Amino acid sequence: MTDVTDATFQHDVVERSYEVPVVVDLWAEWCGPCRTLGPILERVVAETGGTVELTKVDVDTNPQVSAAFQVQSIPAVYAISQGKVVDSFIGALPEAQVRDFVAKLAPAESEADRLAARGDEASLRAALDLEHDHAGAAVALAELLAERGEAEEALTLLTRVPESAETRRVAALARVGDAAGDDVTKRLEGLLDRVKDDQEARREYVDLLEMLGAHDPRTPQYRRALASRLY
Repeated sequence: MTDVTDATFQHDVVERSYEVPVVVDLWAEWCGPCRTLGPILERVVAETGGTVELTKVDVDTNPQVSAAFQVQSIPAVYAISQGKVVDSFIGALPEAQVRDFVAKLAPAESEADRLAARGDEASLRAALDLEHDHAGAAVALAELLAERGEAEEALTLLTRVPESAETRRVAALARVGDAAGDDVTKRLEGLLDRVKDDQEARREYVDLLEMLGAHDPRTPQYRRALASRLY
């Protein structure tokens, strides 16, 4: 379960929904029915074993998300898949109805899913033989290839699946190589003075930010630094 804000909604809900269905629970601390429904949603979604994810949005502190859903009453629950609302309900439903709601979102496990879950290269390739565009297998195999320097095949694999935060992260890894901790910071600092006039430096800088991810505190800091250099 993830607490989502106006600032993280695009990443944690919209982009994530291209990889797995996301349930959005709009609630507030003062809402009694929300406190009844919340634990039921958490329990039922947890039982899917990760095939469905739950996010929660406090409507009192995140007006942009509330406005986007045109919320008039809470609890309000929306299912997001492939960037779109695919189902919803209002109010604290009984657990049986919540289970039906979530069950419709959880895809039946396929043989490709089972192979991809093993995570080794042979199984990932076998999964992709069965399902050419299996997102989990494509991204996982691309990451394995990127980590050992086989960037071209890694990037080709990623073209099979919709772009997401995870595909951008793995593509960045393929292009710039593995980097962690202080090394990323040093590389970003070293590129800053070149980003305005050097397209390759700018591409590497953006790739490094993708590798850090939206939740790393350095990401907004260095995005602002990039903007100040460019504009």
